[in-house]
Amino acid sequence: MAVAASLAGLARAGDLVVLCGDLGAGKTAFTQGFGRALGVTTPVTSPTFTLANRYEGTDLTLNHLDVYRLDHIDEVRDLGLHELLDSRSVTLVEWGDAIAGALPGGYLEVRIRLGDGPDDRLLDFRIVGSEWSDRDAGLRALTAGGDRC
Repeated sequence: MAVAASLAGLARAGDLVVLCGDLGAGKTAFTQGFGRALGVTTPVTSPTFTLANRYEGTDLTLNHLDVYRLDHIDEVRDLGLHELLDSRSVTLVEWGDAIAGALPGGYLEVRIRLGDGPDDRLLDFRIVGSEWSDRDAGLRALTAGGDRC
């Protein structure tokens, strides 16, 4: 959650973050930390059944999607993902690697893996496209404490 909060400090309106990892790796917990840093005061919950949740932050809105239950990549259009990427919000998509071919523009992929201990997580960041490339140094600084970038 601390890394997610730091990442939120690098986020800009219109950004897309794709969260990948095994079931239970912490994608929703990551989003909770991210949202808290944006000033979201309502509880951030998993959108597994609603597919999309929207939270108002201090300066930015947080769109939180979960595409785990989508059967076909064509269903991404029904979510209105393109419309969510606007000048007032940041969008995080759990299981977004499953719909990578349908994602608009570039994004930051955050892969979360279980570590050795029950609360340990390993994070890998991958920039896809040019949208996050000017923040590469900031991403590396986030992982200087032992996580990989």
